[in-house]
Amino acid sequence: MILSRNLCFARGGEALVEDASFQLHPGWKIGLVGANGCGKSSFLALLRGELHAERGDLEMPPRWTVAHVAQDTPALPDAALEFVLDGDVELRRIERDLAAAESAHDGHKLGELHGRLDEIGGYAARARAAELLHGLGFADADFTRPVAEFSGGWRVRLNLGRALMCRSDLLLLDEPTNHLDLDAVLWLEGWLRSYGGTLIMISHDRDFLDAVVGHTLHIENRRMTLYAGNYSAFERTRAERLAAQQSMHDAQQREIAHLEKYVERFRAKATKARQAQSRIKALEHMERIAAAHVDTPFTFRFLEPPGFSDPLLALENAAVGYSGKSVLEGVTLTLRPGARLGLLGRNGAGKSTLVKLLTSELAPLAGTRIEGRHLAIGYFAQHQVESLRPDESPLQHLVRQEPGTREQELRDYLGGFDFRGDMAEAACGRFSGGEKARLVLALLIRRKPNLLLLDEPTNHLDLEMREALTLALQETEAGVVLVSHDRHLLRTTCDELWLVADGRVAPFDGDLDDYAAWLAAQRTAAKAPDADKSARREARAQAAAERRDLLEKRRPLLKEAEKLEKQLAGWQAEIAQIETRLADPATYAVPDTPALEKLNRRRAELDAAVDAAESRWLEVHEALEGLG
Repeated sequence: MILSRNLCFARGGEALVEDASFQLHPGWKIGLVGANGCGKSSFLALLRGELHAERGDLEMPPRWTVAHVAQDTPALPDAALEFVLDGDVELRRIERDLAAAESAHDGHKLGELHGRLDEIGGYAARARAAELLHGLGFADADFTRPVAEFSGGWRVRLNLGRALMCRSDLLLLDEPTNHLDLDAVLWLEGWLRSYGGTLIMISHDRDFLDAVVGHTLHIENRRMTLYAGNYSAFERTRAERLAAQQSMHDAQQREIAHLEKYVERFRAKATKARQAQSRIKALEHMERIAAAHVDTPFTFRFLEPPGFSDPLLALENAAVGYSGKSVLEGVTLTLRPGARLGLLGRNGAGKSTLVKLLTSELAPLAGTRIEGRHLAIGYFAQHQVESLRPDESPLQHLVRQEPGTREQELRDYLGGFDFRGDMAEAACGRFSGGEKARLVLALLIRRKPNLLLLDEPTNHLDLEMREALTLALQETEAGVVLVSHDRHLLRTTCDELWLVADGRVAPFDGDLDDYAAWLAAQRTAAKAPDADKSARREARAQAAAERRDLLEKRRPLLKEAEKLEKQLAGWQAEIAQIETRLADPATYAVPDTPALEKLNRRRAELDAAVDAAESRWLEVHEALEGLG
């Protein structure tokens, strides 16, 4: 097991964690979470032996093999498949020893080595490496390409494949879903669930954490706390703990006020002096309970656009591609204010190409692209993050965009994206990927767009910023087209899902779980022998027809269930607010009978509405279960 006893560690002289004690057992899958800069990556560096503890102990089995994803990949001439195979160090050592034994005609050594090669599954190693590359989005033609030919994002995938190839006892992953699209994320999720070793993973993707981890290690205020359960369970447990802490803090504050009042009244009275002194000592020895603090550093909303057109943008039978060759054809799509579209599709299917057509970065090869009169596009893509001026600060970027706006107003706006104080004037060339992404979003939102085209906006963003972006997207009236591997963002933001596949773009009949099933079917079909493909196509077509028929029956029920759930959430939140007011003694300090009656009437109305909605929700779900 991994054992921490009174562990303290720091970076650059700044203490990150103090007095951490916990046990992580073999086979556990642990999500490592906390605010940016709290020490998550430094803890992984401790486990790799690249950082040393200031005090305390961090122990792990000495014979464990530790795998992690390298931060950089040089421009190597090695083929991609060979680069991934290098992750299995023992396999490569055996291959070298086999070559030496063959040269020396050492039959006994050859027998030993082939026996060990069989034990570690070495004869199937190339097949395993190919499966890893396929899962991460590489095509067969990429296997022999030199590493140097791949872009930075694809080299990150190669590094990840190399780490997964290692037959490790402990796997350390730091944001493994960055640079992956949704199909690769879903594949990786399944791979990690079946991984037999111990996993410690930093991630800001709550759905990914929920699906993979069984324990959560949280860093906050220089403390490391281990929670049982996935990320959602951690959130619930932490919220309960914070609520209890706040309640204890409030009770203690009332006790302190009572004691201080007594001391003030009787300190000078001879008959009460001893009692007053005892209360002073009680105050001095009281261990103070801190107030719970859960505020997010991010407070922003999409600014109201100056105008809207309806429709904002339309494509009619459009084709788009590169160098005259179409990637997508027959695209017909109308975007209106308030539209919420999520684009699904396998890597290379053309999602980003479609977004570039919508932005007008690519002109249609055929058909038409029609802009509304008041169209104002806000476009987020990774190349915009990379195009920030490294020698300029967030404030300078914003001043150049709005030279006539008061500096204090711009500073206040940047503060909502956590660029406060010196950060607002720091050169962004030294910023992390998440800080640069936040700055691009801040610049985009400031332009007041009425159509948002967002291509993987959550790469490098932490959980709090992702949640703030989700809430802002839910509230804006602008149209939204979203490409993202973050299922929580897609699920909570998008009203429609469109599938980009086989050179076409069409509405997807289903949800993200159906899309995962579609991807699994695609992978299965790709592995099927050629002789079986025709029969399998017919079976898939029949299954798809049956599924479409079933979805037609399920769709209205699903929409009604979703509507009921949103209504119930709103009503229950209002009930909680009413209960808080009714439980507050201040409500009765100055009696306001009409107001109290109104509160109680509203509470009764809400109770009745909740009961009716819950009954209907049960009926709807019984109907859905009946359909299968």
